[in-house]
Amino acid sequence: MTEGDFLAALRRLPLHPAARGLRDDAARLFHAPLVVTTDTLVEGVHFLATDTPGDVAWKVVATNLSDIAGKGAKPDGILLNYPLRDDDWDRAFLVGLGEVLAACGTALLGGDTVTLPAGAPRIITVTAFGCDTPAPPRGGAGENDALWVTGTIGDAGAGLAIARGADGPAALAQRYRRPIPRLAEGRVLSRIAHAMMDVSDGLLIDAARMGAASGLAVIVDLAAVPLSADYRAHAGDDRAARLDAASAGDDYELLFAMPANTVPPVASTHLGRFARGTGLRLFDGDASLPLPERLGFEHLA
Repeated sequence: MTEGDFLAALRRLPLHPAARGLRDDAARLFHAPLVVTTDTLVEGVHFLATDTPGDVAWKVVATNLSDIAGKGAKPDGILLNYPLRDDDWDRAFLVGLGEVLAACGTALLGGDTVTLPAGAPRIITVTAFGCDTPAPPRGGAGENDALWVTGTIGDAGAGLAIARGADGPAALAQRYRRPIPRLAEGRVLSRIAHAMMDVSDGLLIDAARMGAASGLAVIVDLAAVPLSADYRAHAGDDRAARLDAASAGDDYELLFAMPANTVPPVASTHLGRFARGTGLRLFDGDASLPLPERLGFEHLA
């Protein structure tokens, strides 16, 4: 059973209206201005055994707050479920936890602690709460809306390879280890975007998900995908490098839909548009491209 199969089965269960059909990254509770999201990081799947405890703490909080940013919410607090095992590792994790909470302007509400058997991979869960937001849905794009993305794409994917021992600039590895949730940008965009989500599993797969949730086709121009100077110097700027960047994941930028001919009030790049139909259509300038076998990360796909 793939991740998609499991989600499809969950959608057949009784769902709270705030769950939005499990087609979004966060639930909005309608009786209070509250957005809730949760993410679990598993050692060996979402982070490396060699990653520092402080970097793991940063990432597990930042990935949750990126979902909060994707709804334009102001972070209000987090719950932490944490497995105790190694005193030095646990103390270093707490240092990183304090750093990310301070940097992102949020606080700890509580949580739970458990113990792990010796040798078991660490599994860490954070639930984040945000408030005061219109919470644009993932599926709110309209026909002929423009598709935009903040920041640059592909840095964290290249950074993961560097963290595993490949040669490359430390700045790219830092993008993998300590992503920055786009909280300020999300607050601004939430009041004008028709649809919004964060890019976590890869630009192409997440754009396809936004199109599917909106009941529309999404058209992406690979030539428009924004690459950083570090990425270009490290991986290049040809079609293969751009496909790698667009399908790598862990970017934690904001992907959003706005009316055509409207310029967003935050730094961002125009990637394409939505159209009648279904599926992802990929171009490189004027040239139509076949879709790559892998659009991004999906568990067990």
